[in-house]
Amino acid sequence: MCGRYVLEGPVSRLTTYFNARYTEEESHFKNSYNIAPTAVVPVVRINRESERVILNHVWGLIPHWAKDKFGSAKLNNARGETVHEKPSFRTALKKFRCLIPASGYYEWQVPSESSGGRKQPFYIYPNETPYFAMAGVCDHWIDKASGELVMSTAIITTEPCEKLRHVHDRMPVMIRKENWAEWLDPKNQDVTSLRRFISSSDDMNSHAVGFGVSGVGKNRIDSQGLIDPYKPE
Repeated sequence: MCGRYVLEGPVSRLTTYFNARYTEEESHFKNSYNIAPTAVVPVVRINRESERVILNHVWGLIPHWAKDKFGSAKLNNARGETVHEKPSFRTALKKFRCLIPASGYYEWQVPSESSGGRKQPFYIYPNETPYFAMAGVCDHWIDKASGELVMSTAIITTEPCEKLRHVHDRMPVMIRKENWAEWLDPKNQDVTSLRRFISSSDDMNSHAVGFGVSGVGKNRIDSQGLIDPYKPE
């Protein structure tokens, strides 16, 4: 799974790298080193005018048929093996896909039963590029009473690459740059074809980071120091 990630700007680097127009006020964008489910995050999509744009979505999918919007935190990830089958995700995979920019993400290594230790967080980040393009699915939910529109997203995950098996048994799906256009194209609704992009990638680095009261597990902590390599006392 992916339960926390990082996104650094500036906006100009984000728009240049993804060749996309940012649709929100640039002042709304800020560096974040501890993005958690239910946060509002930028995603790359194709709009009705066939433009590649960056829109804000809630992280945690709210299916269009949901009775309310309060279950989104439970749908922040979609398993790549079953995303085309699950009622919450199958329409989104077919019609509403996106790229979720990330400078890196965190994962927690489970200690062996004999060690008696605690989970060790790792920061995982690209080898050479400024961003990962995590595979995402989207949906639109409308409150029938108020008319409120909520656009939301979930990250597709898969089995980890060999380099990360020692850390965790899941990782986000990363879409390669040469496949962005095909993945984002709303006219492409061939699920069999789309599923071939759901695979692991090993083009990344990782290192252990801090934990505890000042670590990434705390939602209120959001500073660049969270991604610094962990130095045991």
